[in-house]
Amino acid sequence: MSTEELQKRTTVNIQEKANLIWAIADKLVGTYKPHEYGNVVLPMCVIKRFSDVLAPTKQKVLDTNAQLDKRGLAVKVGFLTEASGFDFYNLSPFTLEGLLSDAENIADNFRSYLNHFSNNVIDILEKFDFDKEITKLDNNGILYNVIQEFCSKKAYMGLDAISAVDMGYIFEELVRKFSESYDEQAGAHFTARDIIYLMAELLVAPKKLNLQDEGITATLYDMAMGTSQMLDCLSEKLHEIDPDASLTEFGQELNEQTFAIAKANMLIKGGDAENMKHGNTLSNDQFEGFTFDYIISNPPFGIEWKNEKAKVEEEHKKGEYGRFGAGLPAIGDSQQLFVLNGVAKLKDTGRMAIIQNGSPLFKGDAGSGESNIRGYLLENDWLEAIVQIPNDMFYNTGIATYIWVITKDKSAERAGKVQLIDASKCCVKRRKPLGNKRNEFDDTCIALITKAYNAFSNDTFTDGDLTVESKVKDNEDFKFRKVTVEFPAVDYSSVSIAAEPVPEYGKRNVETHGRASQTDNAKSPKPKTQKDTEIIPWKDDVETYMEKNVLPFQPKAKVNEKATKVGYEIPFTREFYKYVPLEPSDKIFAHLKELEAKETELMNKILG
Repeated sequence: MSTEELQKRTTVNIQEKANLIWAIADKLVGTYKPHEYGNVVLPMCVIKRFSDVLAPTKQKVLDTNAQLDKRGLAVKVGFLTEASGFDFYNLSPFTLEGLLSDAENIADNFRSYLNHFSNNVIDILEKFDFDKEITKLDNNGILYNVIQEFCSKKAYMGLDAISAVDMGYIFEELVRKFSESYDEQAGAHFTARDIIYLMAELLVAPKKLNLQDEGITATLYDMAMGTSQMLDCLSEKLHEIDPDASLTEFGQELNEQTFAIAKANMLIKGGDAENMKHGNTLSNDQFEGFTFDYIISNPPFGIEWKNEKAKVEEEHKKGEYGRFGAGLPAIGDSQQLFVLNGVAKLKDTGRMAIIQNGSPLFKGDAGSGESNIRGYLLENDWLEAIVQIPNDMFYNTGIATYIWVITKDKSAERAGKVQLIDASKCCVKRRKPLGNKRNEFDDTCIALITKAYNAFSNDTFTDGDLTVESKVKDNEDFKFRKVTVEFPAVDYSSVSIAAEPVPEYGKRNVETHGRASQTDNAKSPKPKTQKDTEIIPWKDDVETYMEKNVLPFQPKAKVNEKATKVGYEIPFTREFYKYVPLEPSDKIFAHLKELEAKETELMNKILG
């Protein structure tokens, strides 16, 4: 199925079904505030999904359990999961719909129904802390109405109607609505299917033909998995390449509700739900010692790591034996820590696609943690490509974003180089915006970006109105020296030193050293030393640079070699900047005169 078809199907399933489900929140008005609706809607949606998935084998499970009881078997799990067809089951004599036949006891019966799920489902439901909501709903007389609404035809969620991938996106859309009503940052980074498909293409592109011929056995990991949709879509793409692919998914998520949804989704898909872990990836790594074939992730942007500071700094001190030995970014933004976590968990043949905003490209001076992290990737030759995607591609944010492709197994032709791809003008407009998502990738967009990636050249690629530009740079193009230059200060008048301003030298950052003394005899002050800094590209010879750019203006300037720092910066925007000359003033004036004439004509018509 093409991306457009998937997108169309997903749009219908996500928006229609999610809107219908969210409309059930009308029953909560008065009892709950809008930002609390998700506390009921999300767990009820998970419960209904489990209920509808298990419905076809419900009676078989009950019959099997009765036979096992007659035989006196205590260990039943294997038999019951075989009967249900899934790694979970429910032994309650009730069905969710059956609860409606006894309105007076619906709270007790509902609790009994939930407690008869297998332990792995009960663990998921406990993450929602839903029992207190049952009490609140019952005390306010609306529990029956809520269950009734979820048992209606419009809320049906069986596998025959909604695939695992689409159900995951419905969950994600519900979480987004919940986050919006709560004004939470968590809603800012949900990743749409089209973006994930591009990431998947970039992950498999170098060896796609080999994967088709040899088959795929791979481990997948998302360090900030949300409801696990990135894993789902990457798996879907890999199965398109090899229908018999053997894939094992792993993920970690901090938010309890989205983790519970991810684990529920994995159970229903038939994967190993125990590979879905709850906890803070930065301070409580649940996969220590693991490495993976593919890593795909969209960690949060601009979120501080103050709460994780002690654990992160402790691991930083381990150097190469910890995840964060390369450096620590500023406390206000944790996204580069996720990059380092991913690098630490890549197999030697592994590949990672991770979304970041613009700040990791340039934020941080030479010697800073941010700069050192960039240097870590470049010096080890792990950064393969950076792709700028268009604005307005995410549900809750319109900022510029980039896909970083990182691998420890570059091809020979890519060794020592980084490919920059500007795909900011390669998208199609959505017929109807989904939150802030006004643009999307269709098949043509993804194919054009992948073509540019595969070409690995300095070229512009077009398809109709779509444009993608590629540039191949040496790793050292992003490396520089920050050189400290010292030179004698200009002499001051012996009459009134304090009144004399320090001279400025262009836009350089000049500091004055030494201390001027002033006496009643108006003696001249002691000589001073001023210093400036110069940013010198790594490929440039320092002496040649000085002779050309500094010594003509400061003949006595000298480099303080001990103060030199090495830095790394990826000026993505500058690489693709194109100067557009301003329109000549006579044309601007003529245009203004034309507008003035039209205005006069319009006013004459209005005023007669």
